[in-house]
Amino acid sequence: MVNSINEIEWSSFTRILLIVVLVLILYWVFCRLLGILKKRLLKKAKNKKERSNIEIFSRAIKYIVMFFLVIFAILSYSGSLTSIGLFAGLLSAALGWALQRPISGMAAWLMLVVKRPFEIGDRVIIGNVKGDISDITLTHVHIQEIGGTIPSEEISGRLILIPNAKLFEEDIINYTKKDNFILDEVSFPITFESDINEAQKIAKESAKTVLKDYMENTKEIYTRTYFQPSGVDIFVRYLTLTPKRNEISSRITEKIFNKIKACKKVRFAYYHSEILLKR
Repeated sequence: MVNSINEIEWSSFTRILLIVVLVLILYWVFCRLLGILKKRLLKKAKNKKERSNIEIFSRAIKYIVMFFLVIFAILSYSGSLTSIGLFAGLLSAALGWALQRPISGMAAWLMLVVKRPFEIGDRVIIGNVKGDISDITLTHVHIQEIGGTIPSEEISGRLILIPNAKLFEEDIINYTKKDNFILDEVSFPITFESDINEAQKIAKESAKTVLKDYMENTKEIYTRTYFQPSGVDIFVRYLTLTPKRNEISSRITEKIFNKIKACKKVRFAYYHSEILLKR
């Protein structure tokens, strides 16, 4: 009786060992063949994107083959579909817990497709990231960053990937949802002795001249004035093309500066001290 039990146990152990060895051999052979194929494909790849696709595809194939080999091993050992059903149930529970964020990301992607809060090419702020949308995938939003390395809205050259799942948690500000124009301003201080009407005229004319180089019909241009301890601040406000915001404001600033330097009625105000000597 004892010998019979030992023989059954040994037979069961041998069967498991053979199944494991067979699965490992099959997996090793497959990985070798896949590795050879991947090297050949990488040699023919023309750019970084193609090489990345080959790497991702080969890795995904490995996972798929590994999954089916495990199913094969379980089926070979148990000889019934009941064990596979149990295994599939446990695997589904494990994946459901592990893939919470990716599943949320896919739901966010569906929201992007249906609601369209932004499109590729829009300039947005998502959380503390500001930039232009360059791509929208199933799992990530790709943003070409502006600013970041400098305190300005110039393209930094960095690409930021935001997981789609974060879109449910962050505020989304779209600069260009309605059109490509946003309100911008250029300000400068003048002295109390300056001609305020002339300063406003210079500001408006400078903005209009520059904006004509970027758009056929210049939008409304207006000024605002505010008192300061050392003079009066002049603000000229206008609708500008979002991608050219910094370039346009820089050119308007330069033109205002040159006109005021040549004008005798307007003088820039600045903090300074005067010393009066008594005789």
